[in-house]
Amino acid sequence: MYKNLAATLVAACFFVPVFSQASPAKGSAADPVKAGFVYVSPITEAGWTRQHDEGRKAVEAALGNQVKAAFVENVAEGADAERVIRDLAATGHQIIFTPSFGYMEPTLKVALDYPQVKFESITGYKTAPNVATANARYYEGRYLAGIAAGRMSKTGVAGFVAGFPIPEVLQGINAFTLGMRSVNPRATVKVVWLNVWFDPPKERDAAMALFNQDVDVIAFHTGSTAVMAAAQERGKMAVAYHSDMRKTGPDAQIVAVTHQWGAYYTERVRAVQSGTWKSANLWGGVREGMIRVGDFGPRVPAAVQQEVLNAQKAIGAGKLQPFRAGKAPVRDNDGQERIAAGQSLSDAQILQMNWLVEGVVGKLAR
Repeated sequence: MYKNLAATLVAACFFVPVFSQASPAKGSAADPVKAGFVYVSPITEAGWTRQHDEGRKAVEAALGNQVKAAFVENVAEGADAERVIRDLAATGHQIIFTPSFGYMEPTLKVALDYPQVKFESITGYKTAPNVATANARYYEGRYLAGIAAGRMSKTGVAGFVAGFPIPEVLQGINAFTLGMRSVNPRATVKVVWLNVWFDPPKERDAAMALFNQDVDVIAFHTGSTAVMAAAQERGKMAVAYHSDMRKTGPDAQIVAVTHQWGAYYTERVRAVQSGTWKSANLWGGVREGMIRVGDFGPRVPAAVQQEVLNAQKAIGAGKLQPFRAGKAPVRDNDGQERIAAGQSLSDAQILQMNWLVEGVVGKLAR
């Protein structure tokens, strides 16, 4: 489904973004590119929206007076999103970034009426002549975080607070579990589904419930810092997601899985500026500099940190694939073989993932 745009770009090393890093021109006579950003939640100190706003700031830092960026935060998916996207298009924004899966259809609808405007549907999968899609291989970071969790957990039981059972989330749960079980084959992961992306009280309650079930380390795929705060309160461990959350959980955080959008956003605005923008599909990960694991907490031994960083280098070099089976096949938690021994899942199979791996405690609604 995704064609890797990054294959046409040159990476200096695995953790450096492959996108161009030219300095902004000064004193350009050209009018600045007007770039719009639509955010699904408020801009908080950490989380999904924070990372995308950091991407916007990176564009401004790179391009200076060559760009004029605007954003609208806390925009609900659906009719509200269409209204906001349409307003940005109608007010002269030449490129509009819509980073939420639920923005995909509103983006496509508005794009039909504004063929001269370029749209970037982040986490979407449908393209059009003036709509590109991009997403990150979050699962690569999840696998690495699972290694850290597997090494740090005393009970061998992890928790996972999840928004919705879409493929992206299932990829993360499964990769995290496989990472844990790569260092502790008996580890298990208990999942709580919230059916919402951003609801701090519900996120906190789910974390607290998991901590009452032998869970001593927790991960999450939600939009706030509530799970990290709960882990700090209970003296447990947590994996930060989207952003470094050591400010919220100075003792709780063992590692952070962060995604980096600045280089990609800057490259796409530059393409509008130069008239070279084309619709494309990018699914970038550690190699492209879009996924990074680090920001270790103080309780993580140096040896564990190095093990995780070495694994990150291996993923960046293509030597380690989270969804590749070893000598034994990978099965789901119903016992069905999902990855044959010695084989890897294709991108298409990963993108359509609809199962939970062995070791995950929980079921999917069918």
